[in-house]
Amino acid sequence: MTTTLPLFWHLSSASKKERLDASVKLIGALENFQSQFVPVNKSGATSGSDDEGDEDEDEERASKSDGLDGLNAQDVSYSIRRLVRGLASPRESSRLGFAVALTELLSRIETVTCSQIVTLIVDGTSTQGSMTGQEERDVLFARLFGLTAIIRSGLVVRAGSLPTSASSAADASTSASFEETIKLLIALGEKKSFLRESAWWTINLAIDALKDAKVTWKDSVVDAILQQLFVEYDIWSPEKVGVALKLQAIYPDQDWRTLFSPAFKNSDLLNTGNLHVLARILKESAVEDSDAKDTPKTTTGNWKPQLHFVWDTLLEQLIPGPNASQSPRGSFQEFFRIVVDESLFSSTASAERKYWGFQVFQKALSRVDQDTMPMLFTKNFMRTWINHLSKPDRYLHKVARQTVTDVQTFVQSNPHLGFALIFQLTGVHGSHQFDRLTKTKTVEGILTSMDAEGIKSYITYLLGQVSVPSGQTTEDIHALNSRRSWIIEQLGALIRGGSIPKSDEWVQSILDWLVVHGLFIVKKKSEKSPFTALHSIPNPIFSDNLRQLCQTKLLTCIGDLNTQTSIVKSGEKSSKASAVASDGEFWVSKVLKTIHTLEGDSKHVSLQNPLDEDILVHCSKAHGLVTQLKNVTDERQEAAKGAELLLLATVLQQYCSEEGDEIDTEALEACIDGATRMFPQGKKGKKGRKSAAANDEQPLAEPVDVFVDTIIGFLEKSTAYMRTVGNQVFGLLSGAVQESTIDLIVTQLERRDPAELLEGDDEDEEMGVDGDHEPAANGADVEEESNESDDDNEEDDEDSNDEEEDVELRRKIEEALRVNGIAAATGETDEEEDLMDDDQMMAIDEQLAAVFRSRASERKTSKGVDVQREATHFKNRVLDLVDTFAKKQPSSHLVLRLISPLIDLISGTGLDERQLSDKAKGILRSRITKSKDIPVAVDVKSTVTIATEIHTRARKVHTSDMLATLSQCSVYLTRILVQCESHAPLVQLYQESLADFLTRKNSALNSNFFQDLIRRLPAIAWPLRNDFLDLSGRAVNAYRQGQAYQLLDTLMGQLPTMGGVNSSEVVEFITRLQKALLEVAADACADKNTLNAAQLKEAFRLALVAARQVQRLDAAVMAQAVQPASWHLLAGRLASSERFKKSPGLPKMCEQIVRLAKPADTPEGKPNAPALKAKRKAEEHAEAEDTVVATKKTKRKKV
Repeated sequence: MTTTLPLFWHLSSASKKERLDASVKLIGALENFQSQFVPVNKSGATSGSDDEGDEDEDEERASKSDGLDGLNAQDVSYSIRRLVRGLASPRESSRLGFAVALTELLSRIETVTCSQIVTLIVDGTSTQGSMTGQEERDVLFARLFGLTAIIRSGLVVRAGSLPTSASSAADASTSASFEETIKLLIALGEKKSFLRESAWWTINLAIDALKDAKVTWKDSVVDAILQQLFVEYDIWSPEKVGVALKLQAIYPDQDWRTLFSPAFKNSDLLNTGNLHVLARILKESAVEDSDAKDTPKTTTGNWKPQLHFVWDTLLEQLIPGPNASQSPRGSFQEFFRIVVDESLFSSTASAERKYWGFQVFQKALSRVDQDTMPMLFTKNFMRTWINHLSKPDRYLHKVARQTVTDVQTFVQSNPHLGFALIFQLTGVHGSHQFDRLTKTKTVEGILTSMDAEGIKSYITYLLGQVSVPSGQTTEDIHALNSRRSWIIEQLGALIRGGSIPKSDEWVQSILDWLVVHGLFIVKKKSEKSPFTALHSIPNPIFSDNLRQLCQTKLLTCIGDLNTQTSIVKSGEKSSKASAVASDGEFWVSKVLKTIHTLEGDSKHVSLQNPLDEDILVHCSKAHGLVTQLKNVTDERQEAAKGAELLLLATVLQQYCSEEGDEIDTEALEACIDGATRMFPQGKKGKKGRKSAAANDEQPLAEPVDVFVDTIIGFLEKSTAYMRTVGNQVFGLLSGAVQESTIDLIVTQLERRDPAELLEGDDEDEEMGVDGDHEPAANGADVEEESNESDDDNEEDDEDSNDEEEDVELRRKIEEALRVNGIAAATGETDEEEDLMDDDQMMAIDEQLAAVFRSRASERKTSKGVDVQREATHFKNRVLDLVDTFAKKQPSSHLVLRLISPLIDLISGTGLDERQLSDKAKGILRSRITKSKDIPVAVDVKSTVTIATEIHTRARKVHTSDMLATLSQCSVYLTRILVQCESHAPLVQLYQESLADFLTRKNSALNSNFFQDLIRRLPAIAWPLRNDFLDLSGRAVNAYRQGQAYQLLDTLMGQLPTMGGVNSSEVVEFITRLQKALLEVAADACADKNTLNAAQLKEAFRLALVAARQVQRLDAAVMAQAVQPASWHLLAGRLASSERFKKSPGLPKMCEQIVRLAKPADTPEGKPNAPALKAKRKAEEHAEAEDTVVATKKTKRKKV
């Protein structure tokens, strides 16, 4: 007994591991005791131990009634009683620990009977009237856990008998004990509603145990159980349904029709005729058999979020799953519609019932296949799901979101079901705008998990909804156009999604469909055509708005494809490329091939907006040039690719121009001219653009400049297609960029006065469009050109608001009239004119003039704001070109030409252009200055000029963020000149900036400007050592002097990282430094300077660092360089100084320098390194405290 008692305590531990360990040890010990026990015939021959006292007497009385001591060791019988009593303990997790131990013990020993343990549990868990509510609950739970332990241990159906004597034997389990156990569980569930589900779940366990048992009374007890459950107990509840389903599956030959009546009319509970009654029961409203109308009688008590175990049983029989051996029962579609959709998800159902419905859906989702999955997405469920997903404040929003996650996980494991799932979400019970309504990316997420075949099926499904089915003409045209718009958006979303698996086949099919319906009119269907859109004629035909949408979506899709990378295979090699298909051909080229094929099929289609003859001539030239560019294989191949893409994109833009719009052919002409001159074929004397041919003396722009000028024109447009094509082409052409090209780009970033932009617009409005004008050669007029179209849009907006503005103008005019004593004209009489004299007319004239001036000023101000905003957006797009060039060509010397314009842009933008400033700053600080590759073969003179401008600006700028940017640029330029071995001018610039920082009070520089140089290029900062030291003595104040010492401290710390530094130079400088610091400290003691204790400590710390560097380089010259005698004298002066006598850390630092400088000639004099290190830390701690004290005292003096 003494070996098992301590183990009972750990059975109540909150730790699962401790409980299990205690159970294992306890059961092992009890098995050992039982194996050594020899049964005696004399009942009660054993007695308890002396340690138990009164408890022994109780044990003796119990042993006489339960008979456990006859065949069990004393420790075993005691443990059984103790474990049963422990089930009612309210302490921590004792009920769990004791139940596990009891179950395991009963399964191991074969010297007890089921009736013995049942009696012991019933006696130990009886309730009394004097019990409190908590005590009663503890006792009832103890009974439930005890009966569960009997069933889980197998004792309730254990075969065999116990040898109590030579002449008699007792069965381990009997039908009576099994029936008693079931009866106790039913009564337990009826006593407290919150125990009903657990009690009947335990009955389920008993039925499972009975099914696999080999007892002789197995058949007889089945009838008794059925009598107890279905005749004597006349209440139908979800628990009873679960047990009935299990019993019916195990014993199908019973008379179930009689047992289930009158509540159910059919013997099969899952029959469609029973589903309405089953739905009411599963809503947890119990039903009485004796009631003919099946009205609810009792409920299960408080609602709980956990789903009832009966649903697992139902789903297991309705949809067993792919690996189940049994066949499904009943109709799952009817079951889910009646029991779940029309019951749990009905419009009158409570939020709690809907919560259960979502859980049922989640359980069923993991079991369904392609045939049964559509049955889950019923009308009421979809309505509830969409509603609760739409807003985060909805009561069931979290479980609705969890359902979305489960659906996406389901598709990831079953990608072949993705299309079927999307069909349900966007089908009759869902919504085409499911993602927009629910503010999720459910459909998009499903698409990313689908395979290529699933995507093709989805596209086929979308295109099948374009037309009204044959024979149906009553569909609302507005609804049809709305559905077609949604289809077009879905096709675009498929291409836009970067994570959606792409295949050339379905991408090409979408582009072809958009080409047919966006650019052509289908006259006759062609079922043999390779284009799916020609297999049928749209019914009804597409409206003009839908054709325009197809055109826009076509260009958007090309723009999206230009930003996506594909793997291009060439022989055995594969590479990544943008804007191309897997065969290496540009997507825009494939689109143009489709257009040309359709143009030749005039029998079935016709071009909606045929191109003029001159445009067709240019397009033909462009295609000829594209063929030539594909043959370029030298180092210009990438630039040729860029020119090819630009030509093709410009040709496609001609086809997508609207009817009535003025088609701009100048861009196409410019591209043809640039490509012809950049990649000449045959004669090199070809004519360029018309504008160049008109004046032979005018020099032609560089071909790459012509391309970039066209790209800038693209960036001016507000379409994503133009912007993406422009950026992609520029990336390919970046290797051919020249200085004039950079100048062209930089010109676009110059800040212009909005008044100038408005004047240019006004001039354009006055002049109108008199004829062809030559495009800007340097891009300087790009902003004015873009503003013309913007002004047109503004005028349209103004026209739409004419009524409001006229009302406001009329009010002001009437007010002006009233001021002069004249009533406003009513239109009924002209007497007002007769009453006005000349003075009144003059007064009115002045008032009206003021009104009209105010109106004109308001329009001009609004117009200026819009122009400036558009200019900001345009510059933002131009910065994309700058970023692309810096990324593609980091080693180009032309990168240097971008630094000054970007700095000007950062410093010249206002608060309303913060995004522009941040983008330019990011390019400078992250893309250019942090690049590992730096420009080579740079012009030293121009680089020094840029550095000079940076230093000049840094001395005047007053924002730390801008100063940090300038510092990074300066270090970047220094790296470049170091590579060219021409960094002397940069050192001189830093010397001048250092002098400005230390000697001029209003200098905008800070110490970080020099710290960046010291940390990143210490070898270049080393020549500044004497300047740091000399200028520290001429610092404008003590604070700047202390910063000079900090910079020297950093520089000293970088000495070990410098290679090739002469040690004699270092020693010589440190000697000067020590002498200077001694003089500064002496002056401080003599009150000749204003250094406080903290600042003086910085100087001494510098002296310590310098001394350690001398020790590292050459210990022989230590005494000569450090001058320990002078530091010793200084320590005495500091100790006796009235100014520093309260700072004992300063003399200690002086003595530390002295000890460091003294040679250790004898073994006794050698310092112990760990001790010295600990001492140094202690002294530094003391110094820090002195600094705090000195600082506080200084502040008091200032106050």
